[in-house]
Amino acid sequence: MVFFNQDKQLENLGNQILEATWAKFSTLAPNQIALTWVVYDPPAPVNTGGALTPNAFWEHPVRGFSYRGGERIYPASVVKLFYLVAVQEWLEKGMSQTTDELNRALTDMIVDSSNDATSLIVDILSGTTSGPQLTLGPFETWKYQRQIVNRYYQSLGWEEINAINVCQKTWGDGPYGRERAFYGEMFENRNMLTTDATARLLHSIVGGVAVSSGRSQGMMKLLKRGLNADELPQNVEEDQVTGFLGGGLPENSQIWSKPGWTSTVRHDAAYIELPNQRPYLLVVFTEGKEQGKSREILPFVSGKIAEAVSKL
Repeated sequence: MVFFNQDKQLENLGNQILEATWAKFSTLAPNQIALTWVVYDPPAPVNTGGALTPNAFWEHPVRGFSYRGGERIYPASVVKLFYLVAVQEWLEKGMSQTTDELNRALTDMIVDSSNDATSLIVDILSGTTSGPQLTLGPFETWKYQRQIVNRYYQSLGWEEINAINVCQKTWGDGPYGRERAFYGEMFENRNMLTTDATARLLHSIVGGVAVSSGRSQGMMKLLKRGLNADELPQNVEEDQVTGFLGGGLPENSQIWSKPGWTSTVRHDAAYIELPNQRPYLLVVFTEGKEQGKSREILPFVSGKIAEAVSKL
C-alpha cells in the first residue's frame, strides 16, 4: 500500500502525459522513466508549517498516480533529501550537535548539491570516515555503522521504504579504498530509491511532520528554488532548475526541490505551487545515457503536469 489513494482521474491524465512524453522523446523507453504525482485537494494539509498533528496528517487522504513508482533506481543526488531528514532527526534526538560547519555542509549539500558537503554529512550521521581499505573485523564494524541511516528509515515502518538503500556517499569520480569495497564487487550496494519512497519523504517534509514542524520548515527553506533568471546560480554546470522540473513551470510558480543527475540518470523531486491551483508533489526519475544529458524531458513532463493541474 502506498501513502496516497490511487485516483482514476490522475491515472488517466498521468498516462496521457507519459504517452505524450514517449511520442516526443523517441530515445526514452517505457522502462527508463518512473513517476509519482500527488495532488493536494482543498483543504490542503501541506506548507502550513505543520498545522496538523502527525497522526492527523497521515490519516488525511491524498490522491495520486504512480508509474513504476516502486522500481529501484540509482538516485544520484536525490539521496541528499534522505540525509537532510536524517541529520534533523539526529539533532532532535541529541545524537549530533549543531555547529557552523554542519550548517554550512547542509546548505551546500541541498542548495548547491555539493558532494564534498554530503561526504561530511554521511561521516557525521554514521560516525565513520573514508580512507584506505580496512581489515575484516574493523571493516564489519564500519559497515554496520554506515547502515545507520537505513536502520532509521526502516524504523519508520513505511512500506515504500522497504526497497531503498541509503548508505553511500555521492561522488564526482567514484569511491576509493574502503568506500569502493563497501559498494560491493558489482556495485550491488549502491544507493537505490523509488519515486514512491522519495515522494513519501517529501510529503512528510511539506506536511510539517518530518522530525518536527520547526525542523520541517527549516528543511523547506533549504529546498526552495527561485525560478527567475536573476535568482538562478550562475557559472554552474547545473542550476537545479533549468533542465529539471522547475524548467517547465511558469515564472510565478513556487518550487521546493532536490534534483539529481549523472551521465546516465536525470531526476527531480519537487513540491510545486502554481498560482490559484491545487498544490502538488511530483517525483520523476529518468535513466539512460540520452536521458542523463537531456535538459528537455523533465521540463516537458513538468509543463504537462502543470497544465493538467490547472484543469482539476
